[in-house]
Amino acid sequence: MNAYSIKQASKKTGLTEDAIRYYEKIGLLPYAKRKRNGHRIYDEEDIELMELIICLKKTGMSLNEMKNILQYPVKYKLSSVPELKRTLLEYKEKVMNQIHDLQRIVEFIDSKLENDETLFRPQKNKGNKNG
Repeated sequence: MNAYSIKQASKKTGLTEDAIRYYEKIGLLPYAKRKRNGHRIYDEEDIELMELIICLKKTGMSLNEMKNILQYPVKYKLSSVPELKRTLLEYKEKVMNQIHDLQRIVEFIDSKLENDETLFRPQKNKGNKNG
């Protein structure tokens, strides 16, 4: 079994050490096991949970929503936890919509770059309205 210090867990997951401590404090992560000297140690399961939190965060899920999600038995198959499966499907749809929106933005930028256009739509000359 691998054991990681908070620094190693931070490096492995990309979470800051402060974020790990904060998530522990608010109950998003379980309290870390400790060495005799009081230093936190994390195992592979803790790392997996941190990676899950990162993934959920990237969907736009709030920390409170994550806490609700993580109260479900996350080690069980999704088919045995319908509420968890339903929530993940909702967030999947949200992410798919974000991907679609981002793709439209990329297409817009590509079009402007390829055609060397201004960022504004061309104005049609309607004549001088001032008289």
